[in-house]
Amino acid sequence: MEKKILLLNLKTEKMETLKINDSPIVEVEPVPEVESSDGFILSNTKKISFDKLRKGSIIPVFAKDNESTISHPEFIESVQSITEQVFSDQRILKPAVRVSHPVKGRTPEAMGKPANMLRDHEKTLYYERMAFAIDLPEIQEDVNGNALSLTIGGVRAYNIENLYSRKIEERFKVFVGYQNKVCTNLCISTDGIALDIRARSVSELMENVYNLLTSYNAEKQISLLRSLPGYSISESQFAKLIGRARMYNFLLLKDKKGIPSIHLGDSQISTVVRDYYKDESFCRNSDGGIDLWRLYNLFTGAVKSSYIDTFLDRNVGSTEFITMMAENLRNKSEFWYLK
Repeated sequence: MEKKILLLNLKTEKMETLKINDSPIVEVEPVPEVESSDGFILSNTKKISFDKLRKGSIIPVFAKDNESTISHPEFIESVQSITEQVFSDQRILKPAVRVSHPVKGRTPEAMGKPANMLRDHEKTLYYERMAFAIDLPEIQEDVNGNALSLTIGGVRAYNIENLYSRKIEERFKVFVGYQNKVCTNLCISTDGIALDIRARSVSELMENVYNLLTSYNAEKQISLLRSLPGYSISESQFAKLIGRARMYNFLLLKDKKGIPSIHLGDSQISTVVRDYYKDESFCRNSDGGIDLWRLYNLFTGAVKSSYIDTFLDRNVGSTEFITMMAENLRNKSEFWYLK
């Protein structure tokens, strides 16, 4: 059955119609050869080209009915297609893709064969986790001297799916926000993320992506980011922040009530401390103080060491945390991490 979605071009306010079929994915026009920046996440992942992902990976199925999952390439193409419709007057770069947790197998004729003797056609492979980003380089903003460009992308993790069941709704994470071109850190707010999209088909997935892109308030996010350089903490307050951040995970559940989570693990907190002293772009002032824009980038930089399936949650969590800190500094109210 054919489904139609009316798309509102954000720049021209022109209504367009996109046809979506439930089975094969819509054809996507060839993308430019220039690729988006792949530095939005680094550790625990490897870069892969879209063509290699599409041609070199098998597609997992639901075991009980052998129904196909929505593959990583279909997910990327779905987001790319909606992006091209919503931002039809913008230059859109080729998706940058990163993957982790390869699941290897072999064809039946290779049964019992030593691994070092397997030929390429006897091997099977798919990646359990995948993240991608699509840059729109002409949509740029300036925050404290840093160029930020609009970026759209998503995350897929098969490890959260029950592939041993019959086909059910599959889960996806999609975001729209900005990427700091100084450090390739993503800046994502709650307005620009859908952490639990559930879809049975490509058309349902595309509809959810469309809803996110057309409801995203870019001006609100940029206004928030531009306010952060106006607030600072001292060296002693930074030390309290780090100490309290390490204490938080050990608090009793009743004691955590009313205290915002910092969304960073111990390794990320250590990275924040290291970069507080050493980062060329976002380190402390000569007196030890640091403004919240630079602190925010220390947080989002540390998040890039997370696994694919947790880094979006931590990124948007960092935005919420720093925003709450700014609000408390503005209102001169008590903030547990700084008291």
